Amino acid sequence: MAGSTQHVSDADPNGLPDLASRRLGGSVVAANDELFAERENLVKPEAPAFSSYTFGHKGQIMDGWETRRRREPGHDWAIVRLGIPGIVRGVVVDTSYFTGNYPPEVSVEGAAVDGYPSPAELGSAAWVPLVPRSPAKGDSRNAYPVGGSPWVTHVRLCQYPDGGVARLRVHGEPVPDPRFLLGGALDLAALANGAVVTGCSNMHYSSPTNLIGPGEARVMGEGWETARRRDDGNDWVEIALAGPGVVSLVELDTSCFVGNSPGWARVTGVGRPGDGSATTDRVELLPRTQLQPDTRHRFRPGASPEVAAVRVDIYPDGGMARVRMWGRLSTAGREALLVRWYDALPAELAAAILRQEAGLGAGDAAAAAARRPAGSADRLPPGLWATLGPAGP
Repeated sequence: MAGSTQHVSDADPNGLPDLASRRLGGSVVAANDELFAERENLVKPEAPAFSSYTFGHKGQIMDGWETRRRREPGHDWAIVRLGIPGIVRGVVVDTSYFTGNYPPEVSVEGAAVDGYPSPAELGSAAWVPLVPRSPAKGDSRNAYPVGGSPWVTHVRLCQYPDGGVARLRVHGEPVPDPRFLLGGALDLAALANGAVVTGCSNMHYSSPTNLIGPGEARVMGEGWETARRRDDGNDWVEIALAGPGVVSLVELDTSCFVGNSPGWARVTGVGRPGDGSATTDRVELLPRTQLQPDTRHRFRPGASPEVAAVRVDIYPDGGMARVRMWGRLSTAGREALLVRWYDALPAELAAAILRQEAGLGAGDAAAAAARRPAGSADRLPPGLWATLGPAGP
């Protein structure tokens, strides 16, 4: 129904963003074999397709990754660089249209690697299990919950012994590297910066997570569109920002929506609950304002308090391509982001970063990493906060 609330939470990990999607910059950087079908298909954002009796020089053309039949011991694998690093909550190994050539078992591992490693360097990374070796069905979306994931930048899909997989979806919470969030203005509502959609009234035609994706929408399907309303209500979407901050520019983009854009929109924000320095009441950033079809609208909200989440109400229904909330993280916002990232790092990488960014010796860095979680900014190693703290790197 148009008026029902739809939430995105840990209770439904597959409702979280697909961190491996090509749309977010994900890439299949290596595979041991891809004779029948290319590895790059694994991270295509669209659903897999099939056209019967479509043969190339190597057999039926499949929309997925497919390896040759093994005649020796071992298994096949593919490594994916996530478009946005983060904490994995669920994995879907989609074997759609692979019926007699799917792997009977799969596993997924994760690794956190600093910089831009080559495939050879990734081979010696510290891989940790996300999905243990588990049964898989053919022509199915095999969903596996993930618990206890560290912060990861890459995942490795293994299939036993061989076969084909149409898509790999890695659902999780985006946790950006704060070293690359500069002290100036940034899009507080960007998925790449750690924002997430927490709920919406309706997502009949497309996901509201598209609103905070990178780049511009090329077609309506890359935005958010609701069903037509037949009542007196209105549709809405709520976004938890990358961290508490002050919004100085609101961008509501209806590009590609010509006959189905909202007539009006209103934007409100809410502060961090329980903190007297930031209002816990909803504040208006943009009053109900008329929108135009196929237009990128920019509005300056003027002086506004610190907010941690925003709600965009559209009247009465329709579609929108992108929502941007340009502003600056507050000190508290940067603290929260830095602590969350630091506490989620694998121990070996945390120690390496402390040596690099905080100037600690090897022994002190390892000891500091072992004392995590820090939990709050006042328990971070002083050198780390001085380098990546309030003003940013």
